[in-house]
Amino acid sequence: MTDTPVRVAFVCVQNAGRSQMSTAFAERERDRRGLGDAVQIRTGGTRPAEHVHDVVVDAMGEAGFDLSDRSPGAISSDELAACDYVATMGCSTLDLDADRSAVDVRDWALDDPDGADLEGVRAIRDEIRDRVSALFDEIEREVTTSA
Repeated sequence: MTDTPVRVAFVCVQNAGRSQMSTAFAERERDRRGLGDAVQIRTGGTRPAEHVHDVVVDAMGEAGFDLSDRSPGAISSDELAACDYVATMGCSTLDLDADRSAVDVRDWALDDPDGADLEGVRAIRDEIRDRVSALFDEIEREVTTSA
Protein backbone atom coordinates (compact mmCIF):
# COMPACT_ATOMS: atom_id res chain seq x y z
CA MET A 1 0.00 0.00 0.00
CA THR A 2 1.06 3.57 -0.50
CA ASP A 3 2.67 5.64 2.25
CA THR A 4 0.36 8.56 1.50
CA PRO A 5 -3.29 7.87 2.30
CA VAL A 6 -5.98 8.47 -0.30
CA ARG A 7 -8.10 11.37 0.93
CA VAL A 8 -11.83 11.33 0.20
CA ALA A 9 -14.43 13.99 1.10
CA PHE A 10 -18.21 13.94 0.94
CA VAL A 11 -19.68 17.43 0.72
CA CYS A 12 -23.06 19.12 0.56
CA VAL A 13 -24.51 22.40 1.73
CA GLN A 14 -25.96 21.37 5.11
CA ASN A 15 -23.84 18.26 5.82
CA ALA A 16 -26.98 16.88 7.46
CA GLY A 17 -28.13 14.13 5.11
CA ARG A 18 -26.48 12.81 1.96
CA SER A 19 -22.89 13.57 2.92
CA GLN A 20 -23.43 12.07 6.37
CA MET A 21 -24.85 8.88 4.84
CA SER A 22 -21.97 8.76 2.36
CA THR A 23 -19.44 9.13 5.14
CA ALA A 24 -20.97 6.31 7.18
CA PHE A 25 -20.97 3.95 4.19
CA ALA A 26 -17.39 5.01 3.34
CA GLU A 27 -16.21 4.27 6.87
CA ARG A 28 -17.78 0.82 6.63
CA GLU A 29 -16.22 0.14 3.20
CA ARG A 30 -12.81 1.26 4.44
CA ASP A 31 -13.04 -1.12 7.40
CA ARG A 32 -14.47 -4.05 5.40
CA ARG A 33 -11.68 -3.77 2.85
CA GLY A 34 -8.89 -3.39 5.42
CA LEU A 35 -7.96 0.08 4.17
CA GLY A 36 -7.86 1.76 7.58
CA ASP A 37 -4.48 3.45 7.19
CA ALA A 38 -4.74 3.83 3.42
CA VAL A 39 -7.89 5.99 3.23
CA GLN A 40 -8.81 9.17 5.11
CA ILE A 41 -12.44 10.28 5.02
CA ARG A 42 -13.70 13.82 5.53
CA THR A 43 -17.16 15.33 5.40
CA GLY A 44 -18.56 18.81 5.68
CA GLY A 45 -20.89 21.42 4.37
CA THR A 46 -20.67 24.89 2.95
CA ARG A 47 -23.47 26.06 5.29
CA PRO A 48 -23.84 23.33 7.95
CA ALA A 49 -27.18 22.64 9.60
CA GLU A 50 -27.56 22.34 13.35
CA HIS A 51 -28.16 18.58 13.32
CA VAL A 52 -28.40 15.55 11.06
CA HIS A 53 -31.93 15.23 9.65
CA ASP A 54 -34.07 12.95 11.84
CA VAL A 55 -35.35 10.97 8.85
CA VAL A 56 -31.72 10.31 7.82
CA VAL A 57 -30.90 9.06 11.32
CA ASP A 58 -33.94 6.73 11.09
CA ALA A 59 -33.12 5.40 7.61
CA MET A 60 -29.49 4.80 8.47
CA GLY A 61 -30.51 3.13 11.73
CA GLU A 62 -32.43 0.58 9.66
CA ALA A 63 -29.18 -0.15 7.80
CA GLY A 64 -27.21 -0.64 11.01
CA PHE A 65 -25.68 2.82 11.41
CA ASP A 66 -26.13 5.13 14.40
CA LEU A 67 -25.84 8.72 13.18
CA SER A 68 -27.61 10.20 16.22
CA ASP A 69 -24.34 11.46 17.70
CA ARG A 70 -23.00 13.04 14.50
CA SER A 71 -22.99 16.77 13.96
CA PRO A 72 -22.82 18.68 10.69
CA GLY A 73 -19.61 20.62 10.23
CA ALA A 74 -17.95 23.01 7.84
CA ILE A 75 -15.26 22.08 5.37
CA SER A 76 -12.86 24.54 3.77
CA SER A 77 -11.65 24.86 0.22
CA ASP A 78 -8.14 24.15 1.48
CA GLU A 79 -9.28 20.87 3.05
CA LEU A 80 -11.01 19.87 -0.18
CA ALA A 81 -8.04 20.85 -2.33
CA ALA A 82 -5.92 18.44 -0.26
CA CYS A 83 -8.23 15.54 -1.20
CA ASP A 84 -7.80 13.02 -3.98
CA TYR A 85 -11.56 12.51 -4.42
CA VAL A 86 -14.43 14.85 -3.57
CA ALA A 87 -18.03 13.70 -3.98
CA THR A 88 -20.63 16.44 -3.95
CA MET A 89 -24.25 15.52 -3.47
CA GLY A 90 -25.86 17.71 -6.11
CA CYS A 91 -26.38 20.76 -3.95
CA SER A 92 -22.92 21.98 -3.14
CA THR A 93 -21.70 25.49 -3.60
CA LEU A 94 -18.25 23.96 -3.83
CA ASP A 95 -15.60 26.24 -5.24
CA LEU A 96 -12.10 24.84 -5.21
CA ASP A 97 -9.49 27.56 -5.51
CA ALA A 98 -6.69 25.12 -6.08
CA ASP A 99 -5.78 23.35 -9.29
CA ARG A 100 -8.86 21.18 -9.78
CA SER A 101 -6.99 18.76 -12.01
CA ALA A 102 -5.38 17.37 -8.86
CA VAL A 103 -8.77 16.60 -7.30
CA ASP A 104 -11.23 14.13 -8.79
CA VAL A 105 -14.54 15.95 -8.16
CA ARG A 106 -17.74 14.02 -8.76
CA ASP A 107 -21.25 15.42 -8.48
CA TRP A 108 -23.58 12.60 -7.56
CA ALA A 109 -26.72 14.73 -8.14
CA LEU A 110 -28.71 12.99 -5.40
CA ASP A 111 -32.18 14.01 -4.26
CA ASP A 112 -32.26 15.97 -1.01
CA PRO A 113 -33.58 13.91 1.94
CA ASP A 114 -34.57 17.07 3.85
CA GLY A 115 -38.36 16.99 4.00
CA ALA A 116 -38.60 13.58 2.29
CA ASP A 117 -40.50 10.70 3.80
CA LEU A 118 -38.74 7.60 5.11
CA GLU A 119 -39.38 5.61 1.92
CA GLY A 120 -37.79 8.36 -0.18
CA VAL A 121 -34.78 8.55 2.11
CA ARG A 122 -34.35 4.78 1.90
CA ALA A 123 -34.03 5.07 -1.88
CA ILE A 124 -31.44 7.85 -1.53
CA ARG A 125 -29.60 5.81 1.11
CA ASP A 126 -29.44 2.76 -1.15
CA GLU A 127 -28.16 4.81 -4.09
CA ILE A 128 -25.48 6.32 -1.86
CA ARG A 129 -24.47 2.84 -0.64
CA ASP A 130 -23.99 1.70 -4.23
CA ARG A 131 -22.06 4.83 -5.27
CA VAL A 132 -19.75 4.62 -2.25
CA SER A 133 -19.09 0.94 -2.93
CA ALA A 134 -18.20 1.70 -6.57
CA LEU A 135 -15.91 4.55 -5.49
CA PHE A 136 -14.15 2.24 -3.06
CA ASP A 137 -13.69 -0.32 -5.83
CA GLU A 138 -11.66 2.38 -7.63
CA ILE A 139 -9.80 3.45 -4.52
CA GLU A 140 -8.95 -0.13 -3.59
CA ARG A 141 -7.50 -0.74 -7.06
CA GLU A 142 -5.46 2.46 -6.77
CA VAL A 143 -4.14 1.57 -3.34
CA THR A 144 -3.28 -2.04 -4.15
CA THR A 145 -1.67 -1.34 -7.55
CA SER A 146 0.58 1.36 -6.14
CA ALA A 147 1.81 -0.88 -3.33
